Amino acid sequence: MSNESRGALPPLDLDDAKAEQMIGKLVLVGVTRFGGDGQVQGLEQFAGTVLRVSAEEGLVLADGDDGHERYLPPMLDQYLPAAPGEYQLRSSGVTVIDPDYLSTWELHARQ
Repeated sequence: MSNESRGALPPLDLDDAKAEQMIGKLVLVGVTRFGGDGQVQGLEQFAGTVLRVSAEEGLVLADGDDGHERYLPPMLDQYLPAAPGEYQLRSSGVTVIDPDYLSTWELHARQ
């Protein structure tokens, strides 16, 4: 049985040049979590430095607060260049100065 027939995603074609450019860069991330009823269940914001990028692991960040690794999808077109400036995280009040990239994600629970 192929991966496609089981509903798995096809292999990702990772842009190696962009992945390499992102190593060591600061990413500001926003995640919105939705429940099975479609209502917002939670919001999370964090920033971290890119440690590595691969199709298998995704984009791996060292969390800016405590250094633990965070794993994000490796869809590099979803990481947009950030305008210079100060960004305040609503959840913690922490100010992130001049991040290199911004990325937002929505997680939807199954019904």
